[in-house]
Amino acid sequence: MGTQPINKLIAKFAVPSIISMLVGSVYNMLDQVFIGHGVEDIAMGATTVAFPIVTVCMAWALLCGVGGASNFNLESGRDEHSRARRSAGSALFLLAAGGVLIMAAVLLFLRPILRFCGATGQLMEYSVTYAGITALGLPFFAVSTGGAHLIRADKSPRFSMAMLISGAVLNTLLDIVFIFVLDWGIAGAAWSTVIGQALSALLVVFYFIKKQKMQLKWRVLLPVWRRCMGIFSLGSAASVNQVAIFAVQILMNNQLARYGAQSAYGAEIAVTVAGVVGKVAMLYLGICIGISQGCQPIWGFNFGAGNFDRVRETYRKAAVLCLGVGTACFLLFQLFPGRIIALFGMHNGAGVAFAVRYFRVFLLMTFINGLQPMSSGFFYVHRQGEARGRHIPHAADRLPRSADGSAPAAFRDGRHSRRRAHCRHRCRNHRDYLRSAAFAKNAANRGHSLA
Repeated sequence: MGTQPINKLIAKFAVPSIISMLVGSVYNMLDQVFIGHGVEDIAMGATTVAFPIVTVCMAWALLCGVGGASNFNLESGRDEHSRARRSAGSALFLLAAGGVLIMAAVLLFLRPILRFCGATGQLMEYSVTYAGITALGLPFFAVSTGGAHLIRADKSPRFSMAMLISGAVLNTLLDIVFIFVLDWGIAGAAWSTVIGQALSALLVVFYFIKKQKMQLKWRVLLPVWRRCMGIFSLGSAASVNQVAIFAVQILMNNQLARYGAQSAYGAEIAVTVAGVVGKVAMLYLGICIGISQGCQPIWGFNFGAGNFDRVRETYRKAAVLCLGVGTACFLLFQLFPGRIIALFGMHNGAGVAFAVRYFRVFLLMTFINGLQPMSSGFFYVHRQGEARGRHIPHAADRLPRSADGSAPAAFRDGRHSRRRAHCRHRCRNHRDYLRSAAFAKNAANRGHSLA
């Protein structure tokens, strides 16, 4: 990663990452498509209400997965392979443990959580069925989503992509069987999701037992506090973005339910439409997040190795990619919203009209939104690199050197004069402090008062 052309590296790491993100977004969207065609319009709202729960689990998976992968790359770039393995092992443990805890919390407080997420009336019953089943798959979801980043950091992006695609394909096939053949309704969509996530998680386990290049041993799976802090630091960029999405989802679901109930559309239709548009938006964001995640190994390795020009070049090219994708999606969303909405099988005429209007307003700033996840990931890696003694040098550090390798005389003399002045100032203050302290001590020994 320190010598290959940047374009080739971005294609190698970003394309599998984009496909992995799109796979997750597509099979979440396909759940709604199959429910809309096989059950009814309002039932699609159950996935909207349950989606904030998935977002919380996604935030945890990205916190540990992206953080663990970034730390692994930084440490590997400095040839500190033992620390790199510790980071990866701690991340795997955190992914599994956090997924189990989130599942337990959701199952224990299912109805209060769904009410908080905006479920009302008939939508509540659909949501209880769907969320109660999909909660069983949250540990699998956390391990597969976070594990994909660790597998990519282990220089196996194709396996990472294949792992996520396998779960998505199985989910889609089971959706058709459970909803249209066995007529299980919304429960069928939920069970197909859980089984697909379980397959992806089993492939992650298989990789780290049979295929890994990290040389992880069982003992490194025990979390190390210092490594966990590094994981949380580098993974917080992607995680905070998901937390912000969670907050927006909760606020919007509740406001749509409140004001939708006062409109001609009704609360259920308003929440359902928001979910449909949100799932389409995740397709676009999945591409931009995939670009960011694909660049993480390149940024991390080159930060650790001190190749700062390559870090800058990677950022510039990734930014151009995100702007291009954003502009194309903006035109698509503004020109053809009706055709996109028709894919979900909505039959309510008033609901379709509301969906088209909501679509255009909600996705108005699509052309520039993609820069946010890409830039936040870059600056968090930059900050962590500075904290560990690496920084992107400024212009003064890149001035031409003299024959002996030192900085130019004008810069060197000015810098040294500032250092000498600073040292004189510190020494003078320290001398005055010692004198006053010695005087106070002698005065106290003699029994005199300083007053």
